[in-house]
Amino acid sequence: MRRRDVFAAPPPDPFGERRRGALRARLQLLGGRFEFESDSARLLCLVRQAYGRLPPQRLSTAVPRFRVRLVLTPPSGRRAGRPRGEPPPVRALAGRGILCGAVGGSAFVTLNTRQHAALIVVPHELLRHAYHIRYELLEFAVYVLAARVQGLVPLHGACVGYRRRGILLMGPSGSGKSTLVLQCTLAGLDFLAEDSVLVRPANLVATGVASFLHLRSDSLRFLDRRAHAAVLRGAAMIRRRSGVRKVEVDLRRAGCRLAAAPLRIQALLFLSARRAGSKAPLVPLRRRTVLRRLAASQRYAAHQPGWSDFTRRASALPAYELRRGAHPRESVEALLKLLGAK
Repeated sequence: MRRRDVFAAPPPDPFGERRRGALRARLQLLGGRFEFESDSARLLCLVRQAYGRLPPQRLSTAVPRFRVRLVLTPPSGRRAGRPRGEPPPVRALAGRGILCGAVGGSAFVTLNTRQHAALIVVPHELLRHAYHIRYELLEFAVYVLAARVQGLVPLHGACVGYRRRGILLMGPSGSGKSTLVLQCTLAGLDFLAEDSVLVRPANLVATGVASFLHLRSDSLRFLDRRAHAAVLRGAAMIRRRSGVRKVEVDLRRAGCRLAAAPLRIQALLFLSARRAGSKAPLVPLRRRTVLRRLAASQRYAAHQPGWSDFTRRASALPAYELRRGAHPRESVEALLKLLGAK
């Protein structure tokens, strides 16, 4: 007699849509209120490491709410009773308004901007790579939700400021943005973001996550002994996908000033590898050059809503090419003057 497969009726809530995570963390960042939920204490710990103890960044009186669910899948391996070579069973998962079925321990992020929600699935084996969870899964979800729901332009750049006025620092990876940001914070400027800045195009108000800096080890040679000890307190060594190793510095522990509120962009700086020599480090740029450099350095943002509005306003601001001096302190002095902090 031929064996017949019998399919059982699905349970009442197969995706777990009505089930809430046992653990929650509520944090305000990037202009919104985020609620993170999970059954995994280790994943919620990573959330707090990334976004805990940050100044609340509020962009308007109407603060959007976001929900991000993090799911930790069990360790891989052939379970008892599963025929050899058979794939793992489909696991039904859900986040607010998001349904999916996952096979095995693959990591992924899925978003629903209409529902202001995200679902992040983390394989157990990935827990030993906390840096990649934070930056390739968690930050992806948080930044995309915040930008698209609030109509913000996502820029690859850094931002420092003084008394709610900010300077946008742009340049390719390795141009020295992080080194300059570190020197600026040690000089008393407010730190807003190192690598990703979200800007409201209507008024050029910027927000970001003021937590970590990623520095090449050789950039620490510019620090005196006291600053060196403060910066390296609690620092870790991370390795990027490119293979480059960097020191991950938590500026919340280093006692640096974090921007207490979003910063209004006052000037644009494009970092250059060229040496200033005996000349001033800041070289003014024409509007046409600014537009060309913005398009070249912000290829992702250039295809997002709000880009034309952003470039129209940003290109009217003072803009400069920042050339290198003998010491990053020379660049910091130039920024202090631009912000009226000196």
